[in-house]
Amino acid sequence: MPNRRLPPLRALEAFMRTVRLGSARAAAEEIGLSPSALSRRISNLEEFVGKKLFTRARQSMQLTDEGQAFYEAVNPHMEALARAVESQSDNISLLRLRLGVLPLFGSQRLFPKLGELRKRHPLLHIDIDTGPHLEDRVGDTLDAAIILSRGPERGLHAVRLDHNMVHAICSKEVAAMLGEGVDADRLAKQTFLIHNELPASFEAWKQALGLTDFDPAAIDHYDSGQLMLEAAAQGLGIAIMHDDHLRRAADNRLTNLYGVEVESPYSYWFVCKPTALESRPVRLFHDWLVSAGL
Repeated sequence: MPNRRLPPLRALEAFMRTVRLGSARAAAEEIGLSPSALSRRISNLEEFVGKKLFTRARQSMQLTDEGQAFYEAVNPHMEALARAVESQSDNISLLRLRLGVLPLFGSQRLFPKLGELRKRHPLLHIDIDTGPHLEDRVGDTLDAAIILSRGPERGLHAVRLDHNMVHAICSKEVAAMLGEGVDADRLAKQTFLIHNELPASFEAWKQALGLTDFDPAAIDHYDSGQLMLEAAAQGLGIAIMHDDHLRRAADNRLTNLYGVEVESPYSYWFVCKPTALESRPVRLFHDWLVSAGL
């Protein structure tokens, strides 16, 4: 078996961190190097592979096409190497991730797939937090979160997980009573169920139906999508929610009122601090979440 020259591992580390963090300065701080020392390590790697991985202009470094191709080729093997070392080491402790999740996303989309994640990364364990203000707590009490938002705060690393349509979800009995055509007078006698953090969905639905000045008999506010669906199924009101929620609930008691679909102002997002991607638990979950297509 021929001997092969191994690439300079410290230079590989500098390269991978710079790509993942999107900043040479941030990568240098993470490793504990000066920016010039980090640049020298990457230059050593470029000399080893015979390719220019970054373009350098003033104090910024931009990944070249060859650099992007190199990253995509090497990254899976770096992950495989890390998993191999973990599987053969008695000294590596559990990997712990503090994850904020909305309950409905957790029950409908995340938990049905977590067994797959555990098989892939048996050392990764997740503390689940379903409390309020998830986005505000990222980087403090949470390592990362899955939120429903019009757009995450600037400064967070964010991955959009879906695009949604708004449905007015109600029991089949309520839909039959209201009839197929939109009747504002009949609708005005109904109770609408609105999630506390998603008020713009109701406004979008009203505008799409030409009900700009519509004022229903009552609006009941909820902080739980799961309870909203159950309330709608019990005939307690019309829930303004996403089409995905209705589809995944697979509840034969429920239907989409009038069959109307309206583009939602909100999407599910994965968010974390950019530097958190250098934490192995965060990166493992992030990469799995994106590839799993939840």
